[in-house]
Amino acid sequence: MSMTRDIPAPAARRRMPQSLIAARNIVLFLTRSPTSLFGLVVLALLIFVALFAPLIATHDPYAQNLQATLQPPSPAHFFGTDELGRDIFSRLVHGSRITLTIISLVTVVVGPLGLFFGTVAGYFGGKVDTVLMRITDIFLSFPSLILSLAFVAALGPSLNNAIIAIALTAWPPIARLARAETLTFRQADYISAARLQGASPARIIWKSIVPMCLPSVTIRLTLNMATVILTAAGLGFLGLGAQPPLPEWGAMIATGRRYMIDSWWLVTFPGIAILCVSLAFNLLGDGLRDALDPKQMNKR
Repeated sequence: MSMTRDIPAPAARRRMPQSLIAARNIVLFLTRSPTSLFGLVVLALLIFVALFAPLIATHDPYAQNLQATLQPPSPAHFFGTDELGRDIFSRLVHGSRITLTIISLVTVVVGPLGLFFGTVAGYFGGKVDTVLMRITDIFLSFPSLILSLAFVAALGPSLNNAIIAIALTAWPPIARLARAETLTFRQADYISAARLQGASPARIIWKSIVPMCLPSVTIRLTLNMATVILTAAGLGFLGLGAQPPLPEWGAMIATGRRYMIDSWWLVTFPGIAILCVSLAFNLLGDGLRDALDPKQMNKR
């Protein structure tokens, strides 16, 4: 008889890191909801297409063919061609890289910046809270697109400046949320115990408060991505974002609107791409909010 024995399931789970168990449970919860599953699938498809764009694209996205201008969708050109004979499908595929770059860079800037302002203001309170929140209120008093237009106008039209402008206008809601979360945690017993042990405010904020704020901030960031995508598309549409010949989806709609009456595909397919990705982030954010709900976690 074999001397080896199977490890019991509970023991195997105990050996798995808690972070992996939590991530697995969240993914399983999201896959049970059709709307959240749609968001996951679209996001995974966006990442896949962006990573393998040169292999998926059927044509060079920048190659012009003036003999094949404004052709409707066909086997040769799945989504048709634009006014310069460029393949729209290939431009959409490569445009996914620009969209994913905008999302990634804005998240990297907005998340830490909002967490810093919110946790510091909530923990220290008093004059620090007043100053930081008044700065936040100034940013919140302007519509994000209008404020982004002002920043881009000052910095100059380009994709990099558009990303900076969007990041500078997207952090205030994160800061407000982080501050509200910090106000509920700063008087907790474990925070008081950390103070009694001599922990510095920076250590308390980083080690004890920021991890507690991360679930709510992650949900908010996911929901904000739809607004980020629409703002980036709006800047591109107005000619202040990605500049030609970059295949940014908003810029593609802007150049195609002159021909949209007779060539509907020029604006339809980029519009559908923006709609699907924005909707996916909204649905995924709703699913994450339910998945990270303590009541739902207790049920699991």
